Amino acid sequence: MATPPPRRRLLGTSLKMYFDLPTTQSYITSLIPLSDPAQKAGIDLFVIPSFPSLIPSATLLSSTPIRLGAQDCSPFPSGAYTGDVSPLVLHQAGASLVVLGHAERRQHHGETSTLVAAKAAAAVAHGLVPLICVGETQAPSHIASAAVGSAVAECKAQLAPVLQSLPDDAEIVVAYEPVWAIGAERPAGADHVVAVTRELRRLTGARTGLVRILYGGSAGPGTFEAIKEGVDGLFLGRFAHDIKNLEQVIREMSE
Repeated sequence: MATPPPRRRLLGTSLKMYFDLPTTQSYITSLIPLSDPAQKAGIDLFVIPSFPSLIPSATLLSSTPIRLGAQDCSPFPSGAYTGDVSPLVLHQAGASLVVLGHAERRQHHGETSTLVAAKAAAAVAHGLVPLICVGETQAPSHIASAAVGSAVAECKAQLAPVLQSLPDDAEIVVAYEPVWAIGAERPAGADHVVAVTRELRRLTGARTGLVRILYGGSAGPGTFEAIKEGVDGLFLGRFAHDIKNLEQVIREMSE
């Protein structure tokens, strides 16, 4: 059996609700020149703006390989679901991936893993790649093995329903984002991240579709180098909202 090609690295950021429309378009325009060096280094870039920014962003990115994502989607393709955003419409608007299960959605909107699984199934059915966020809520204890085991158990409980809802050949992205590390001064420890993401790799190992695993949670300079044994890339937060910082991470991931 032929050896499959290595997974390309994946790097991107969500703009959350920080940018207005003009600022988003300025950011997207500044992002475009980074596409060529990233591609040459084997890195796929993605950016996830707010819903109203999707169509103008898709226009700006139309001649680039940069992937455009959405911050959420409905589990329903259409119907009387006021306030929901259809995965079908997101795909038509130019999105190719969608973030699901983010800790902020779970915390502020009460989203469950069952709902995330339904959204993921709807996303795949309408041509979107689900980027599934998982992560434990409590910071590691002083006993490393216990902390890893607890984190893995919590992540598996979040991810397993999603995997069960999707065809084996569907492409997915799993973002390991420890809730306690989001917005913190520093990312989770490298040994902890590698140990947890290796277990997530085992959990998804039987799938035939492409699976890439990212780390998010106060990631910044030096993060990828420290954890690259366990991940395929990074899901960056506000650090990457400064385009110069994103450029720095691309250089580090290219080495």
